[in-house]
Amino acid sequence: MMPLLQSHRRAELREKQLLCRWKKLPSKMPKCIDAQSVDDLPVDLRFSCEKEFGFELSVVESIAELELKEIVNNLEYPWTTIEDFDHIFWKVNNPIAVFAKNHWKEDWFFGNQFLNGFNPVLIEKCTKIPPKFNVTDDMVRKFLGNSTLKQEMKNGNIYIVNYEILDGIPASVIKGVQQYIAAPICLLYRNEQNHMIPIAIQLKQIPGEDNPIFLPSDAELDWLLAKMWVRSCDFQHFELVSHLLKTHLIAETFSLAILRQLPSVHPIHKLLAPHVKYTMYINTNARLKLIGDGGSISQMFGVKEDHFHLLCSKAFQMLTYRSLCLPENLEDRGVTELRGYCYMDDGLRLWEAIHEFVTRIVMYYYKTECEIKDDPELQAWIKDLTEVGLGDNDNKGTEFPTAFHTRKDLCKFLTMIIFTCSAQHAALNNAQYDWGAWIPNAPCSMRKPPPTTKGIVTMEHIMESLPSLHQSCLQMAILWILNQKPCEMTKLGYYKEKYFTEEKVQTIIGQFQEELKKIDSAIREYDENLVLNYEYMRPENIENSITT
Repeated sequence: MMPLLQSHRRAELREKQLLCRWKKLPSKMPKCIDAQSVDDLPVDLRFSCEKEFGFELSVVESIAELELKEIVNNLEYPWTTIEDFDHIFWKVNNPIAVFAKNHWKEDWFFGNQFLNGFNPVLIEKCTKIPPKFNVTDDMVRKFLGNSTLKQEMKNGNIYIVNYEILDGIPASVIKGVQQYIAAPICLLYRNEQNHMIPIAIQLKQIPGEDNPIFLPSDAELDWLLAKMWVRSCDFQHFELVSHLLKTHLIAETFSLAILRQLPSVHPIHKLLAPHVKYTMYINTNARLKLIGDGGSISQMFGVKEDHFHLLCSKAFQMLTYRSLCLPENLEDRGVTELRGYCYMDDGLRLWEAIHEFVTRIVMYYYKTECEIKDDPELQAWIKDLTEVGLGDNDNKGTEFPTAFHTRKDLCKFLTMIIFTCSAQHAALNNAQYDWGAWIPNAPCSMRKPPPTTKGIVTMEHIMESLPSLHQSCLQMAILWILNQKPCEMTKLGYYKEKYFTEEKVQTIIGQFQEELKKIDSAIREYDENLVLNYEYMRPENIENSITT
């Protein structure tokens, strides 16, 4: 490389490192940019005027409707039955949200959400019942067609979702009302109709007489409330761990390291820049208005405001590189043989397409393994990213690379970044209004403690447990905002800024776009046979980067 060009590259990085500094957070979390507000960000990291106007307008519209619904309901309606949630469900014509309203009590619908709802990343194959979950054959035999747990585990039909990570997380007080959190364990059975059916729910981690195992054969309201507790915990885990931590915060770490260590002419910078565009802006805004002191989330979630970081930090310490790579994640959870798992089916298609695209780019620019090892900017980037940005992850089994030795290793890591910032975020973000607009299906908090005995639950108790009118309206408003297609949306694989000028690379980009079109067509064709379409990972609906 010519000395003058090398000097310009170094000068660019020095300037960026002064402007884009790592900020250490109070708890062990992925590091973010040192900015108090979006005004502190470099100009080229901010929304365009049109995009910012569109975002702010959607916020104003949503908050106005929230306030109107709350005023009308405070004046006109009692808040005593599940049907009263209809009063804030007006103008909702989203087909999945309406379907959820009509079917949320049904066990098959409850189970399906672990596969194709807003948090399809927790379900695992169960090969052994946890010692603290004392489920017996006598309890569940009738739900297994007179089979046994041992036999059905051997058949690969028993699955589990465990919210142990929520155990010990302090609950909030909202407008003087104590909120409550549980840490449920939910056992599921894949039946002959290929439905994922819940067969046992324990709401706390430590077994005991005050922690019964709820069953489908229990009183209707007992079983319904147990499922609502699971859905409430799933919603909070989804927003704070699956969505916030594992897409937004991780993506910001990727983005900041790219700016700090890869000059704009570097091919990996050119490859990744469109996939981290605006992420620091949306995250800085969220820290101020959503998850910061007095933010909207603190007015609705059961998790205590100053303990959002505690939950995220707890999850971050469990984070591994494998868990961010979809094929390994699915393999580790033992779910690769599930049928009707659209998140998996669509996600693997996209992972493969992105990996093929990335591989062609890398092979074009790096002809040998030695060129990877001898690229100081590339090595500085991965070192800064994993040793500094992700450096507070103390999990010894994380396996995040601190150097690249082969083109294969680089391709996998780049695939993980692009997938996380596009397809994975779309699968989570784009689903939240569909499944969370009908509040009883995904309560943002619970206002009564988990039941400690069976046979005493009434509708009055359920309504007193569910979020207040204010919390419910706020939940609908925020989910609506986050679910809006962004102004100036750039679809996955399309690049408005022409970072690459080489004809060969333009051909590779064209091939990627054609493959994405084929995937989109295949998903649409498959969806025609589904009761509920799964469109979150259609390439047409996936944005290149995280901007909402």
